[in-house]
Amino acid sequence: MLRGSQNLPRRLQAVRERIAAAADRANRSVSEITLLAVTKAQPVDTLRAVADLQVRDFGESYLNEAMTKLDALATLPLTWHFVGRLQANKTRSIAEHFHWVHGLDRLHIAERLSAQRPFHAPPLQVCIQVNLAEEASKGGVPPAELAEFARAVAGLPRLRLRGLMCLPPVESEPARQRVWFARLRTLRDTLNEQGGRLDTLSMGMSADFEGAILEGATVVRIGSALFGPRPARA
Repeated sequence: MLRGSQNLPRRLQAVRERIAAAADRANRSVSEITLLAVTKAQPVDTLRAVADLQVRDFGESYLNEAMTKLDALATLPLTWHFVGRLQANKTRSIAEHFHWVHGLDRLHIAERLSAQRPFHAPPLQVCIQVNLAEEASKGGVPPAELAEFARAVAGLPRLRLRGLMCLPPVESEPARQRVWFARLRTLRDTLNEQGGRLDTLSMGMSADFEGAILEGATVVRIGSALFGPRPARA
């Protein structure tokens, strides 16, 4: 057994209990919230162990590493989410092998994903990344440009625009964390009032997912709370 694998059931149960408690506080059903296990830098055997515990959604950021895992776990009924920075020279493999993309923020990348999505596959599910604080160090669409960008993405034939995603500024205070998540929810609601059909808010990670759930998160991206400190990449 891999070092640390014996702790997975305990950690997963603790995460699930925290999700359920936050959902209860928000008067929401826990069934509305998807636990997305962020498995970048984790070995295949660890992913298999998590899948054995009935986790079905896996998030990867590094394409070459991810493809090894997709091949090794191809017989399992898993949903694969690409959660890393999108590069033009990697869109074909992402379009061909992933089910979801969470960080869409450039139209030419969206156009490539749509053109390269196989016609025998269902449309690629995508979330637009919003740079809520307009931080130069992070990707994402500025809020003022979101409506126009969302209309363009929604018009691409092989993509299905599902919602919004954010990486907000790091905040130590839960109340401050919730401010950013509430802003993303408001942006989603505004788009829907303008004719959008968005049902997904991909927000919240190990340090702040309870606040995200209180503000309407439907996908929480959990890495270290589930796996412990991330191992170094080779």
